[in-house]
Amino acid sequence: MAGESTRDRLVRAAYELFDEKGYDATTVEGIAERAGTGRTTFFRHFGSKEAVIFPDHEALLAQIRSRLAVASRDARGVAVTEAAKLVLLHYLSEGDLARARYRLTSSVPALRDREIAGIVQYQRLFRSFLQEWLGDEPGVALRAELMAACVVTAHNHVLRAWLRGQTKRPVEDFDEAMTEVVAQFAPRREQEGGSAIVVLRSSRNVDDILPAIRQALLQT
Repeated sequence: MAGESTRDRLVRAAYELFDEKGYDATTVEGIAERAGTGRTTFFRHFGSKEAVIFPDHEALLAQIRSRLAVASRDARGVAVTEAAKLVLLHYLSEGDLARARYRLTSSVPALRDREIAGIVQYQRLFRSFLQEWLGDEPGVALRAELMAACVVTAHNHVLRAWLRGQTKRPVEDFDEAMTEVVAQFAPRREQEGGSAIVVLRSSRNVDDILPAIRQALLQT
């Protein structure tokens, strides 16, 4: 395709051959030939045939790390959501390529193992950030581990639903899932602190009951 980079040509050629011949029967030489390059050029871009399946993994890790690094203390829940969403939006932008990857990782054990290893890297990155976010309260290491697992699980749940054609609103589904995750694992001091808003009805004049409400709030 006009304007296509060598790297993108190699990825496209690889997926075409995987579809035509199957993953095991496709060789690095065959991919390079289909892309109009040589074996040396292939290995300049990818360390192995498996690496063609996950060409942007390291770049996505770097993007997540950068987003989390600039998070303010008051917006760290938002940062976690936006960082995880970077991965989802990347897969959505790939379209059919993401679906082809899903078919391959579902049918080739070696690729599935590599995908799982990649998921573990994402989870470790979130765990490190979340442990700092949650502070020094008791059990923080476990809470950070649990929340990191939930972040990755929520992302993968929505992504799989989209890949299987089970949802047409993956971004909205993801936002809803992450709202639930962050609410469940916000630091306990944030859950316990702050003000509560109560809506009530009374036949008395508002000016008459405001002093009593203020006094009650001061005593909590």
